[in-house]
Amino acid sequence: MSLNDARARAVLRRLFDTAVAAADPRRVLAAHLPAKPTGGRCVVVGGGKSAAVMAAALEDAWPDVSLEGTVVVPYGHAVPTRRIEVIEASHPVPDSNSERGARRLLERVQGLQARDLVIALMSGGASALLAAPAPGLTLSDKQAMNRALLACGANIGEMNTIRKHLSAIKGGRLAAAAAPARIITLAISDVPGDDPAVIGSGPTVPDRTTFADARALVERYGITPPPAVAARLRQDGDETPKPGSLPRSDFHLIATPMMALQAAAAQSRDSGLTPLILGDALEGEAREVGTVHAGIARSIRTHGEPVRAPAVLLSGGETTVTLGTNATGSGGRNTTFLLGLALALDGAAGIWGIAGDTDGIDGMGDVAGAMLTPDTLARVRAKGLDPRVMLASHDSHGFFDAVGDAIRIGPTLTNVNDFRAILIA
Repeated sequence: MSLNDARARAVLRRLFDTAVAAADPRRVLAAHLPAKPTGGRCVVVGGGKSAAVMAAALEDAWPDVSLEGTVVVPYGHAVPTRRIEVIEASHPVPDSNSERGARRLLERVQGLQARDLVIALMSGGASALLAAPAPGLTLSDKQAMNRALLACGANIGEMNTIRKHLSAIKGGRLAAAAAPARIITLAISDVPGDDPAVIGSGPTVPDRTTFADARALVERYGITPPPAVAARLRQDGDETPKPGSLPRSDFHLIATPMMALQAAAAQSRDSGLTPLILGDALEGEAREVGTVHAGIARSIRTHGEPVRAPAVLLSGGETTVTLGTNATGSGGRNTTFLLGLALALDGAAGIWGIAGDTDGIDGMGDVAGAMLTPDTLARVRAKGLDPRVMLASHDSHGFFDAVGDAIRIGPTLTNVNDFRAILIA
């Protein structure tokens, strides 16, 4: 297979687009719906970056069912719906609409009966978007903790353990509020391992974690919580619903990171490449994960192991970026990964890469990810910039913007976490 720069870029972009399309709720949701209800109310609640498009897909699939309810999405992620209310709120740090939306969901499920059906539509982003503070806490307390969690280097499961114990809706509390109605959750996974209790902090899922777990994590990451948060975490009452306590709540995944990787692998074969899926749940510091990917890519290029070129390494999951004191730039997990990859490859010939968040937003701002080419470092250095300084200052968005290789696509209205593809000629 002959690969020049233009073709390599086109192949990688096609793989990214294929992965995103595989998780499009308009394509996949209808196949996972239960039998249509024949009596009682059908209440739809939800949160996350995909919640509005999931609600629209549900309305299209069930035009003859009387639907009511509310979903909460980030600003700019709303789509037209006919019967289901859509509230826009802030992500990743909640705002007053996040609290209003969460309270609205709790109101929607009050007073339901055993014959009623609740359909919960959950996807990545729901943790910030559904911010109903637990008793004794305020929205400002939640905002302060969210900022601390985003900067401390904790993984998504650890962050959500803390969030659940500061919330009136997370960790199964929404399902408890809806009892005795039947609850069916349809979810798009954006978390390593596809744990239902972690996706959106599991509003409809029993919670295995405890206040003691949350306290230990706060201590481990050196977080100084607001006084009201510290006081709440010191108590062990008001625990989240535990396994076995929500007998009428069922959970179904309609799209996952592995599904997206498998779709990209099939597209790779069609493009004449040998795909190697490294995993859908890779975690760790983004720059270090980039270094590991560089080592595997070099081995394929030099030794033909673990697969022969032309090949593509595919991986997903959610890395972390721990911000240092000199983090003055703008960046995200995926561009940080690629900058780490670039430094480790050091201009190695015949290796290209793409990494992006499948929701269309890498960290903060409007960058979804970026493209890496064999001459990226040389082109950046030719502009008088120092890649290592830019990595240390968390300026990976600026790094790729400097050479026009940052990718901006806008919200995709789905989210199966990060997608990474490394092409070796």
